[in-house]
Amino acid sequence: MTDAHSLDTAAAGPSQPASAVFFLSDSTGVTAETLGNSLLTQFPDHRFQRHTVPFIASVEEAENVVQDINTVALTDKRPIIFSTVVNPAIRALLSRSNGHFIDLLGSHTAQLEDALQTTASPEPGRAHGLGDAIRYQSRIAAVEYAIEHDDGQSIRALDRAELILIAPSRCGKTPTMMYLALQHGVLAANFPLIDEDFTSQTLPEPLRPFVSKCFGLTFLPARLSQIRQERRPGSNYASLSQCSWELRNAQDLYAMHGIPYVNSASMSVEEISATILQRMNLSS
Repeated sequence: MTDAHSLDTAAAGPSQPASAVFFLSDSTGVTAETLGNSLLTQFPDHRFQRHTVPFIASVEEAENVVQDINTVALTDKRPIIFSTVVNPAIRALLSRSNGHFIDLLGSHTAQLEDALQTTASPEPGRAHGLGDAIRYQSRIAAVEYAIEHDDGQSIRALDRAELILIAPSRCGKTPTMMYLALQHGVLAANFPLIDEDFTSQTLPEPLRPFVSKCFGLTFLPARLSQIRQERRPGSNYASLSQCSWELRNAQDLYAMHGIPYVNSASMSVEEISATILQRMNLSS
């Protein structure tokens, strides 16, 4: 099999057979995976066996992929294929495989050609390229800033921060901050709220000049307790009473200082990030 990696996704019913899904790309495959998986989430009762095949840059490579897809189709139902391949010849070859071919770019490219009254470039990888070099460099700088300012470990250059995430421990500050940096180039820091902050109902001292940049996260007490138990089993830190107390006081702290917040317990990092970008008027 030519796929770069595979992943079994759990489903509601153990007897439900997994459907083979191929994400095909002339570059990294990230766009095909992102768009394809977004569509697959609309079918929660199905199981999927995922195969990502990146860097399909020649007819010969495409023929090998078609052979793999057709082999899977012989022993199972026809695979689902999500493609972001740009080259028309390679795309046409892949579409003739024995699978359900879903072209994530082709139809939209034709619409754009009509709107712009010009012809799209068939050069492989353009759909996934670095694009604007300045924007790319800003994302790298944002990631470096996020690493330095994770979990309150540095207060240097906090005035440069566009966003400061605050929350009790294990509420999802770090993954959210890193996603915002990597995907949107947001200069973000995060600080944990601790017992003395809750008792005094004041922000950590380094953050007080930057309250307008703060955004809070909260969580479900039982779920937070479960997560903390995995880290420090049997500790007061992980107890349900401690988690409930911290979350209750965190919300009071947010309200007292006019800090917007969201409950991150049932949201993906993408959803949390989109909410923050919207409510804090940040743009990528």
